[in-house]
Amino acid sequence: MIQVTWKIKHLLVLVASLSILLLIFIKYNRQKSAENVYNLHLYQDQLEYNKNLLKEASERIQELENKILALESRVPRTYPEVKFLNYLSRKRILITGGAGFVGSHLVDRLMLQGHEVIVADNFFTGRKRNVEHWIGHENFELIHHDIVNPLFIEVDEIYHLASPASPPHYMYNPVKTIKTNTLGTINMLGLARRLNAKILIASTSEVYGDPDIHPQPETYWGHVNPIGPRACYDEGKRVSETLTYAYAKQENMQVRVARIFNTYGPRMHMNDGRVVSNFILQALQNDVITIYGSGEQTRSFQYISDLVDGLVTLMNSNYTLPVNLGNPVEHSINEFASIIKDLVGGRSKINHLAEVEDDPQRRRPDITRAKKYLNWEPKVDLNTGLQKTVDYFRQELHRFKHSQRNKFLPKL
Repeated sequence: MIQVTWKIKHLLVLVASLSILLLIFIKYNRQKSAENVYNLHLYQDQLEYNKNLLKEASERIQELENKILALESRVPRTYPEVKFLNYLSRKRILITGGAGFVGSHLVDRLMLQGHEVIVADNFFTGRKRNVEHWIGHENFELIHHDIVNPLFIEVDEIYHLASPASPPHYMYNPVKTIKTNTLGTINMLGLARRLNAKILIASTSEVYGDPDIHPQPETYWGHVNPIGPRACYDEGKRVSETLTYAYAKQENMQVRVARIFNTYGPRMHMNDGRVVSNFILQALQNDVITIYGSGEQTRSFQYISDLVDGLVTLMNSNYTLPVNLGNPVEHSINEFASIIKDLVGGRSKINHLAEVEDDPQRRRPDITRAKKYLNWEPKVDLNTGLQKTVDYFRQELHRFKHSQRNKFLPKL
């Protein structure tokens, strides 16, 4: 009996101990829960406070930006100094595709000469940044317009440059490319006819296709695949030339046709997929320099200022047949890759990939006609032009990393 009582006492003591421990545990958990709830409320309050601070800071920044814009609007904009022309000498000139690579340099040249320039561009490959240094100038006007649709303005001359010109761009929408070079050309020729304005059509060396004759004279009819991947551009430009001379014959119009060969320089589109821009960007970023095919294909590249000289000279001449504008100095793609690699430096290796379909094997202009009738030939040597282009792309890459402006302004 005494033994049983002793066991019961032990059991009661054990139960009491467990009860005390359970009470302590429950009390501790309640305290922790209360602390957690308190901390959660504190965190939420702090988060809300930080959100309010960020909102206030954003509002203050916006106010400051508005004040800066207001102050800037009071300060007269400065423009490159242009030549003064009287009303007899000054022309109103329309440039379709004027915000693109070639068009923007042509804008600079004509603006500096003192003419009134109107740019029409749908900004598919063109960029406002290429011409923003002229926006607001009394002689300059920028129109967001796709020339597949008619344009009704008053001008004295038209430079019709509108069209994607690099394979990735014109292959992106081949139907649109054909429309630009057919309907767009019809619209511009119709405008020139109504206004009795002189018009220059920017054609291309691609009208020669993969040529059987080397170098290519203007009398060569070409070797073009009409259903190949490049046909939307090649045949589009061939039709553009046909339309031009049909209008000239039927309507007695003043027309000029420039067959433009490979051109490079500042303001080239970084993603245009062309040899010079590809090689320079790959070398600057120490990427592999990719060559499609054997690299024995040849190209001849002219610097942008030489092309602009040729376009303006052709427009001002009395010569009406097509004229090649390009550099007759020929290099293989392998040579270009080595020249650019040495110019840029770095650790890039050269790698060969599969050949591109319908890629011309040889491309070099015969510029006898340009020399004879325009007294024109390229002046800028390859190393000088490539160095300027490398400097531009280096600044462009730096701008992407640090959000800085990289404007290539015309030299006075």
